[in-house]
Amino acid sequence: MSIWDVKRLYKAFCFSCAGFRHAIRNGAAMRQELTAAAILVPVSVLLPVSGMERLALVSSMMLVLLVELLNSAIEATVDRISMEHSPLAGQAKDMASAAVLVALLMSGLCWAVIAGPVAVRWFRH
Repeated sequence: MSIWDVKRLYKAFCFSCAGFRHAIRNGAAMRQELTAAAILVPVSVLLPVSGMERLALVSSMMLVLLVELLNSAIEATVDRISMEHSPLAGQAKDMASAAVLVALLMSGLCWAVIAGPVAVRWFRH
């Protein structure tokens, strides 16, 4: 790996961090989902579950963040093209939002199936 490759990777990392900062500053949903992840990821470490189950719990939260970033990028791109109302622009935004909903439902299901029985056992004692 040459020094130019390292510089390119560093620049790419900086651009990624800038995008993440922008999403946090300007996206209420991103802040809410990050807050949930900041709570649930440590909870997953404390749960008496297998490594694979823990991986599924954390991965489901990361998927929500990933899809939210893509949703925000799609919304910004659509807004950049035109601020005028367009049925196609609305469809693009709605479908991106639906993708976030699917990721949230999948994550919720994952947590319910894996962490739910553990929580039930804890509250019964």
